[in-house]
Amino acid sequence: MSTYHPLTLAGMVAEKCETHPDLVVLTIEGAGVRPDETRTYRELWQNGQRLAGALRQQGLQRGEMFALLLANHAEFVDAMMAAALLGAVFVPIDPRTRGDKLAYSLAAANCRGVIAADYALAALQEVRARVSSLAWVICLGTDEGAPPMDGALDYQAALAPEGSSVPVPECGPDEAMQLIYTSGTTGDPKGIVMTHRRYCETAALAPRLFGYRSDDRPYSGLSLTHANAQLVTLGAALAGGLRCVLSRRFTKSRLWDITRRYGCTSFSLLGGMTTAVYAEAPRPDDADNPVRFVVSAGMPAAIWHDFEQRFGVQILEFYGAAEGGLTIKPVGVGPAGSIGKPIPTLAYRIVDEAGHDVAPGQPGELLFRAANDEPFRVQYFGNAAASDAKCAGGWLHMGDVVHEDAQGWLYFEYRKGAGIRRNGDFVNTAYIEKVLAECQDIDDAYVYGIAAASGAPGEKDVVAAIVPRDARSFDAQRVFRTCRDQLEPNFVPSLLQVLAHIPKTASEKPQERFLLDALQTNPASVHREA
Repeated sequence: MSTYHPLTLAGMVAEKCETHPDLVVLTIEGAGVRPDETRTYRELWQNGQRLAGALRQQGLQRGEMFALLLANHAEFVDAMMAAALLGAVFVPIDPRTRGDKLAYSLAAANCRGVIAADYALAALQEVRARVSSLAWVICLGTDEGAPPMDGALDYQAALAPEGSSVPVPECGPDEAMQLIYTSGTTGDPKGIVMTHRRYCETAALAPRLFGYRSDDRPYSGLSLTHANAQLVTLGAALAGGLRCVLSRRFTKSRLWDITRRYGCTSFSLLGGMTTAVYAEAPRPDDADNPVRFVVSAGMPAAIWHDFEQRFGVQILEFYGAAEGGLTIKPVGVGPAGSIGKPIPTLAYRIVDEAGHDVAPGQPGELLFRAANDEPFRVQYFGNAAASDAKCAGGWLHMGDVVHEDAQGWLYFEYRKGAGIRRNGDFVNTAYIEKVLAECQDIDDAYVYGIAAASGAPGEKDVVAAIVPRDARSFDAQRVFRTCRDQLEPNFVPSLLQVLAHIPKTASEKPQERFLLDALQTNPASVHREA
């Protein structure tokens, strides 16, 4: 095992196999309907070897890519290990992806094969003929069940015999570990090349950055196809010897019960997930849980203190992207609503549209580079123009508008091109979402903007996408009256868009392009204030 470089995933797990081989580092909780799936370091190593043998049998070579079309399964992490052992590159894809986006994601990465759960086979079958690089499909059978795909290999049957091993590749830390796609909320996703070094260094740093103790047990319902779950939870656990817990999929209604059952002391939330959790009907035992702190990226200031008080937790807020850049607001330090300050290894600027630094308090785009002045580099696979634009001038351009207060704390304003300006003022959607989340009639809510009906340049109308608890008794006008009573006029939604669910990415980020499509194709779901 020692022949693997310590800054590769294989080397990191190999080291832990020497010191803590039987530590149960991963649990995929069974949701009360199936047995838990667990992995020790030794099992990850052994299962990775068996799967690596199966992939080698299919002809997969060092540097070639294969896709993972899976929700959170223990086999997902086995496949990460197999790729590292072979020097191959895995491409995680949200298993809900279908149609043109799925075909694009597979073809753009030149995937040689796919490991897919049975529940994702139908979508894969529809596009397989459009992806000329695909040579094989391995199907993971699950309790969710689905008819097998013609020509697909059974996962268990494909595994090499127990005790198998593959030759050690000369895989270096600066070689690609995975191709992780951006969320693609506004167009085709871009494939970010993540190296072994970046994954392992970030994973090793995560416990210190997020304040994990050796006895902490982090939890996440986020998908392993997203960098947050891979690094903040799984990566931190693998590097730090923590016993992390994952769910196959995020479920807000069971969140607190999961933390109680498994003794989880921390969990991760992103953006709209915070409002969705807050929108759950209050329960007397909300604060009766073992959670010390929530690792949040996007906790609205409007509900920050109420969330902490109701659930008896503290918020650790951070900001970052799969491409890089990181700010942290530690627990109990700094003002609520801030995304924190950049970590010491990063320098930063806040610039206007012309690229000039703005004064404190003024909004501008956030840029990062290494504190040692080394130019930032991002590689989007097969897209040199996008790679160069992302790091123009040696700075990582985040594409997000922020401002800085006099003490150096940063505050997120909006994504460039996605801010809502109404009647000359910028609308903070968090305040609208808080009011909606506190409505007993509403189960989930997300607020976004569309081009203003007035035609005023740069102006937007406010749309509130909502999921009612009971569609049969839902009264849109009652929601409008509540908003009118509790919000200033500019913040009252122009439209209520009533949905069975809000379409979201693997990171639980609402997908505006699908909401916009539904706005046009399903006008019966749209309500205006009487």
